[in-house]
This record gives sequence, C-alpha cells and structure tokens, in this order.
Amino acid sequence: MTDKDLEPLDNISENLTEEQKKKLEKIIEEEEGVTRKVTGFWNIVITVLAVAMSLFALYTSIFPVTTQIVRGVHVALLLAISFLFYPITKKYKGKINYIDVGLSILGLVCILYMLIDFEDFIYRAVTPELWDMIFGISFLVLILEATRRSSGWIMPLTCIIFLVYAYIGPFLPAPWTHRGYDLERIVGHMYMTLEGIFGVPIDVSSTIIIMFCIFGSFLTVSGAGKFYVDFAFTAMGSKPTAAGRSVIATSYLLAMASGSGVANTVAIGSVAYPMLEKSGYDKDSAGGFLAAGGMGAITTPPVMGAAAFLIAEFLRISYVDVILLAIIPAALFYWGLLVMVEFDAKKFGLKAVKIEKKYTLMQLTKMYGFHFLPLIAIVAFLVKGFTPQVSVFAAILTCFFVSFIRKDTRFTVSKTIEALKQGSLTVLNVAAICASAGIIVGTVSLTGLGLKLSSIIISYAGGNLIMTTVFTGVLLWVIGLAVPITATYIIAAVIAAPALTQLGVPEYAAHMFIFYYALLSEVSPPTALSPFAAAAITGGNPYKTTMMAWKYTITAFLMPFIFTVLPSGRALLLHWEGIGVASGIWTIFAAFVGIGMLASGCSGWLIKRSNILERVITIIGALAFVYPSRIGDVLGFACLLFVIIMQMLRKGGTGQAKVVA
Repeated sequence: MTDKDLEPLDNISENLTEEQKKKLEKIIEEEEGVTRKVTGFWNIVITVLAVAMSLFALYTSIFPVTTQIVRGVHVALLLAISFLFYPITKKYKGKINYIDVGLSILGLVCILYMLIDFEDFIYRAVTPELWDMIFGISFLVLILEATRRSSGWIMPLTCIIFLVYAYIGPFLPAPWTHRGYDLERIVGHMYMTLEGIFGVPIDVSSTIIIMFCIFGSFLTVSGAGKFYVDFAFTAMGSKPTAAGRSVIATSYLLAMASGSGVANTVAIGSVAYPMLEKSGYDKDSAGGFLAAGGMGAITTPPVMGAAAFLIAEFLRISYVDVILLAIIPAALFYWGLLVMVEFDAKKFGLKAVKIEKKYTLMQLTKMYGFHFLPLIAIVAFLVKGFTPQVSVFAAILTCFFVSFIRKDTRFTVSKTIEALKQGSLTVLNVAAICASAGIIVGTVSLTGLGLKLSSIIISYAGGNLIMTTVFTGVLLWVIGLAVPITATYIIAAVIAAPALTQLGVPEYAAHMFIFYYALLSEVSPPTALSPFAAAAITGGNPYKTTMMAWKYTITAFLMPFIFTVLPSGRALLLHWEGIGVASGIWTIFAAFVGIGMLASGCSGWLIKRSNILERVITIIGALAFVYPSRIGDVLGFACLLFVIIMQMLRKGGTGQAKVVA
C-alpha cells in the first residue's frame, strides 16, 4: 500500500463486525507489520517521541536547519519509536521487553554519534575508524530490523542482496562484474555520506512525506474525513448509479486528504458496501470497485502517494510540476470508473437505493463546509510558489484554526496531541522503507549497477522502445508483488528509468511510467492490500475481488504506454512540445473518448448489452483512440459508429445480466 494509515479501522469501527475488523487487521499487519497497543508508561513514552517527531518536522518546515540534522533526527526518532511500536514477533504484541528498549536507545546513540562532530565524521567516510565501523554496522542492522518489523522480510532481504552484490563484484560474471568494495567502504558509504541511507528517499520522508502524514492526521481528528464521506453521499441522490457515484466522489475527496489507497478502501467500504449490495452488486464486483476507487487516491492531486514526492526529488522539479503531470491521468482514471458505473447500472439492472440523509447538501455545507479550506489552502500555497513543506504547514494551521468554528470539531489539547502522535506513527512504515531503499540507491550509485541493468534491459528488448516498456512493466509488476509502492518506485527509478531515457523517453515521462506501474502492487496478489481489505469488508473471494479490481483499474495500466511510447501522447502529462496546443487538446479529448470506449468494452455494454464481437471491436476502437494519430482517430470513430449501428439493428440484448466478474 502507500504506506500509511491504520486509523480508519478505529474511525469506522461502528460500521464493521468484529470478524471484519479482525480480517482487516490481519491483512494490514501482513503489509505494515504488527503494532502494539500499550498503555501506561510506555504509551506515554511513545506519545512523547511521536509528538516530538511531528513538532520537529513542523519546525524544520518553516525554519532552516542543516540537512544532515533534519535527516539524522528523523531517522533517530524513526528507530526509537519503531522498536517500541512494532514488536519483534506477534508473541510480544502486548508488551515491551528489554531488547526493544535496548534497540530503541541504540538507534538514538548511532545518530548522536554521527551528529556530535559531523564535519570530521563525513570526511572519514572512505576510511572509517573502529568506532565508525561499530556504530555503522549497528546502524545498518537496526534499519533492516525496523523495516522487517514494519513491512516484513522482503525489503530487508532485498537490501542484503544488494549489499552482498557490492562486496562480491570481482567474482561475478560479465556484465554484472565490478571492482568490488570492502566492508569499510560499504559501511562508510551507507552510514557516513548522504548517498546511502541518508540519501534522497529519507530526505523526502523527513521533509515532505511526514508533513503530509501530519496533515492527514489533523484532517482525520478534526472530522474532515467523515465530512467528505457525508458530503459525497448526500450529493449523489438516489438513482441506480448513486451508490457507485458516491464511492467515486468519496474516494476522490478522501484521496486529496489521505494519499492512501487502503485507507480510502476501508473508510469508504464500511459505509458504501451495504448500498452497493442493495443496488445489485455482488460481493466480488463491489469489492473490486471499492479497491479501484481507493487506488485512485495514490494518483490524485494535490495529495498523492509517497512516490509522487520522490518523483519531484529525483527529477529536481517542484511538486506543483508533479501535480500537473498527474492531473489528466487522474481525471482519465476516475472518468473510466464513472463510465463503468453508468454501464453497470444498465447492464445489471441496478436498483435505486435510498441514502439516509440527516441533512440536505446545503445544510451540510453550511455547517461543515469549512473542512474544504485546508485543501484549498494547500493548493493555493503551492500555486503561489511556496515549497510543499510550507504549503502543508499552512494547510495544517488552516485545519487547526477553522476547527474552532464548531464546538464538535475544535481541537482540544488532547486532540492536538493525538493528531501530532498519529502523524508520526503513520509515517513510520514508509520512513523505514525509505531508509532501507537508501541502501539500494547507495549500492547502485557505488557500483554503477543502474547503467548495467539499463543496458541489459535494452539488449533483451533489441533496442525497441515498445518492448523495453513492456519488459520494464513486467519488471515493476514482479517487484511490486514483493514490496510496497514506494519501495517499488525507488528501486525502479534507479535501475529501470535509465533504460527508458537512453531510448529517448523524457525523464518526466519515464518516471511517471514507473510511478503508474508501481501501482500494480496495490491490486496484485500477494500484496493486493486494497482488494484484500475490500474482500474482508464484503465477504467476497480475495482473488476474484482482485480480478474485478483489475477490470476497473485497467485504464491506469494503459495510459503509461501512451505518454511513454508516443511523443504526442505526452499531452496527457501537459507537455506539448512539438505538437501544438490545438493538437494537445485534441489528444486529451480523444483519450477521454477512448477510455470511455475501453470502459464499455470491459463492462460489456454500450447502448445495450454487447456480445463478444462488439466488445472486441469496442476495445480495438478504444486502443485506436488513445493512440494519438489521425489514422487512430478515424479508426476509433469507425469502430464506435459500427458498434452503435450493430446494436441498434440487433433485436434484444436490453435485458439485465447477473452481476458477475
């Protein structure tokens, strides 16, 4: 998942049975690790450390602090909290032992040793001293153990493989061979420079990701998340499509606040599934639809998944530029979902469901509409040219002060402490992954592995761009099966993106391709957390639910090929170099028509229920439309017109089908 947030389970507990809650907790623990729920002294310790971590992030977002100190303190608190918050095994879920306390203190000591005399420390990176080695090796082990506790074995084992690769380089066959590096050089590079663990991933985690986590926790505690759900459901009316539209609208609104696919899926699913069921969706279809809506959170500006912040850092562009890259693809994704909802309503004869409304839309907006102001603030500050950190800080302050408009939303001391605490706790998983990913990035930069892998990928693809993108997509899918989205993106950014750029793909398009294909981990077993969480709510089959999620999210996996392989397709990323504004606008329009046809082909309905031939022709037309060329447009319109005529001339086919995958 995108690496945050366990809190939806607490916020919607009244909508779930105990059995559903246990299933959800088990699924999330498989991805994010088992967490402790301690009371008394240790709860106070965790709270103090977590609040300190959030306050430090808020302080450094406004006041300049040395980069090394920001990253060092962030990692120190990450380790100190992680060993208290995540047990070594499930057996110790309810208590903290001496090993946890010792590891927590050791994490603080490793960073304190680094920061005491940092100038001399970094100059010894190539030739570390004895104590440098002792603390450096300890630090590496602590990072790997914290990652294991929070996200499982796969990421630590991957890091170990990369470390071994750095050591045994001279003994490897070509083209994998390299000069090799001894233990001192490896430890120095990973611990004593800004090229290893303290590199780009942890920089983004310590400055941007944690700020958005704090922002999300403030919105949750203030009641904004609940308002977004109520607003969307109240606005959608009571037509047969109302339940589906409500899911889409709610996921979009929550996406801007959470950036987490599984958080959206769980929060919306507990409320929306009863209505989807009454409308006529079966368990697997409803679960797949909920997961698809939740996954859109990761691609939706202004608050996207953690990988989006890394894109800005890797490309050295502003976060506003990343938002601009994502606007049209996100709109196409939700457009595809909306069209499928409309076709499903006709094909399956969905029934209108009366949505219980405590207030009218006008009343609800008048009472709680101020919850939109933090989202407006963050966009306004970003557009004005402020950094993401400052923009989010302004949004957090906005959320805090507007909460006093109503007594039931205002922040008390306890609610403020809880928001600060949860902001840090929700970043632990992604921060640990970023720290471990620094080992991978450091190994790649030390050994030159990225260029080697790029050459290998291009060689296997015969220098063909289309085949290179296919191989890259498969590589990302395989990586995504084992590690979360953020880790998938980081790994691919250093080993796969160079292959695409070497074949002439602009860096921004290459990284957006990787970003979208990293999303496969959200809907692909065995790490298909959103569909599995949805299945736990609906009671459906997890794997059938995943297949339905693939159907609803197919547009997300088609678009990357458009803007990567086809120069004119980059209009979807709002880059119109060499194609002109008019051509760019037409390309975007054609893409919307094509995605609508693709939704029709996948749903099996246009004017009436489509037969196999009509579905095939519709999908061919869709692919022709999204191929930005005059020939493609003509073929797309021809296919659309042909299917319409076929269905108008064909008798029958207006009956409803049973809702099945």
